[in-house]
Amino acid sequence: MQKSEFYFLNGGVKYSRTKKWRHRGVVRDTIFALSSGYGKCGVSVIRTSGPASGEALKLLTGWPELPTPRKVILAPISCPNSGELLDRGLVVWFSGPRSFTGEDCCEYHVHGGPAVVRGVLHALGDQHMLRQAEPGEFTKRAFQNGKLDLTEVEGLGDLIHADTELQRRQALRQMSGELGNVYQQWSHRLVTVKG
Repeated sequence: MQKSEFYFLNGGVKYSRTKKWRHRGVVRDTIFALSSGYGKCGVSVIRTSGPASGEALKLLTGWPELPTPRKVILAPISCPNSGELLDRGLVVWFSGPRSFTGEDCCEYHVHGGPAVVRGVLHALGDQHMLRQAEPGEFTKRAFQNGKLDLTEVEGLGDLIHADTELQRRQALRQMSGELGNVYQQWSHRLVTVKG
């Protein structure tokens, strides 16, 4: 079996191989990434999205079946290749389309030490059916799958970068679809005036 190649980029792990899967008629691969910030912290969240998310979850936990969707479960998380225990963390399975991206997704809530995070990212990256996500790719998939419209995507970006209470409130209004609804009303008025 070919060894995975990694290099570090901005504190994260970059994975070099890719494997494409056909999903709902579209060639779609399964991606993974650290969703929370990188650095020493109490809890880090690592997310997968795509058709092989369930298989990866079973490999890392040793479970023969997928857990009940949207139920938080304490699980041992191990390296499938070596069997070494990497951490004991919380795992949440989201079956598509009832997930952020609209695809099968899994979140691993692990202890935030760099060695734990690197270990889980390496274990995911060693699986031939996964590749590391590009920046913003989870949100891009949510948009492509109709889970977010463009104004909600912009609102999410604004919320992530909000420094003030006013910025936070505005971003939340935008994410709730408030701005999109205003634009739809304007569009409807323009079409009816024109017609």
